[in-house]
Amino acid sequence: MEQIFENIEILDAGSEGKAIAKIGDLVIFVPFVVPGDVVDIKLVRKKKSYLEGKAIWFHKYSEKRQEAFCEHFGTCGGCRWQNMKYEEQLYYKQKQVKDAIQRIGKIENVNIHPILPSQERKYYRNKLEYSFSNHRWLDNSDKKEGSRVDEKKMNALGFHIPLLFDKVLDINHCYLQADPSNAIRLEAKKYALAHNLSFYDVRKWKGFLRNLLIRTSLSGEMMVIFVFRTDDKKEIEPMMDHMLAKFPEITSVYYVINNKKNDVITDLTYNNYKGNLFITERMMAFTKEKEVEFHIRPASFFQTNTRQAFILYHCAAEFAGFKGDEIVYDLYCGIGTISSFIADSVKRVVGIESVPGAVEDARENAQRNGILNVSFFTGEAEKLFTPEFIEQQGKPDIIITDPPRAGMHEKVVKAILEAAPGRIVYVSCNPATQARDLALMKDQYDLKECQPVDMFPHTQHVENIALLTKKMELSQ
Repeated sequence: MEQIFENIEILDAGSEGKAIAKIGDLVIFVPFVVPGDVVDIKLVRKKKSYLEGKAIWFHKYSEKRQEAFCEHFGTCGGCRWQNMKYEEQLYYKQKQVKDAIQRIGKIENVNIHPILPSQERKYYRNKLEYSFSNHRWLDNSDKKEGSRVDEKKMNALGFHIPLLFDKVLDINHCYLQADPSNAIRLEAKKYALAHNLSFYDVRKWKGFLRNLLIRTSLSGEMMVIFVFRTDDKKEIEPMMDHMLAKFPEITSVYYVINNKKNDVITDLTYNNYKGNLFITERMMAFTKEKEVEFHIRPASFFQTNTRQAFILYHCAAEFAGFKGDEIVYDLYCGIGTISSFIADSVKRVVGIESVPGAVEDARENAQRNGILNVSFFTGEAEKLFTPEFIEQQGKPDIIITDPPRAGMHEKVVKAILEAAPGRIVYVSCNPATQARDLALMKDQYDLKECQPVDMFPHTQHVENIALLTKKMELSQ
């Protein structure tokens, strides 16, 4: 028997994109509602410490609401805050940072600057990945009694349904990446259907077409990457030629053969079919005396909101307070974007990155820009960043760290404390793991200030930059 809770007010917006209500002492997470909504909630899952539910009736709509602009909202899991006014989104992102620092980091009285809004709220991503599937997600119109969906109409090219690995939502229009991104996706599907190319079946591990990735740059260049399961040149080459003829805007086309059971392709070969080997992105260096150019290859990591990336890096550099004579360590440096961005402002930069291809890109980008005071090293930070390494490369005056969502390895935190730089600038895409790491450093460092930055409008995600300074009694 289904359990329904009536007239429940939505109290808060959660860090995972679901809103929060309370049933007695229990927290209940509800998707696609807004704080201030009063709803009836159907219980869909029970956990030990919380419940999960679905809003089935609205008694009152919140004043914080706005009309969702995407036809796929409510099914696609990508932009879960789209029905919340943008100023409210910023409020809850700011609150997410503050709550993490206070509750997880156990740090009070921190100067958290007002969040910096995104310059663009639609079409702000420079990279999207779509999946081909022969298991299209069926909506209510498909499920009407007596209706039949033929096999061909089960093919989809879009995004995976949250928590359902084998179901893909067929996307008509996505507001995350500027055109011709949508047109390319639709044309790829149209071509595949017209030529009877099979879409991937993740359960049976068969099907020719697997993924489509589109990367763009502000310079106007565009890279398209197709992922196929088998290396069938008779099918691959005509499709590549068709897409190039249809979209002259494409400057680079790659394909990858992935016959594995998982979708990870970073360990596979990227075959350049036609066009450039990279796309180019440019931004002014922190000194604003010259432009820094980055070549982005198929597997390169680059911040997915390019315009906000400049703001993020600029804020991080301002927090660092460079005087010009510092040795700076850039941990988790990727393709060296931050390293190259700040190089003119410091004596030397030492970058550490675990992905060999990213380190190659970092070195090439530095060389291309005539930057001679940077050095990049390949290895996991927890293994490479040792007292011996520091003795060889010089003691860091400032450390900038920009780890993945999981945060820093505990050994890295320990190594940073042993290196004892005067300042640490911690850039994070996950305030919870950042706060966990800050708690480990608070005995030796003061958290002086934070700057949240909105990189992903209409989602729950927020970047935060934290400045830590060595406690006075420890620096003497």
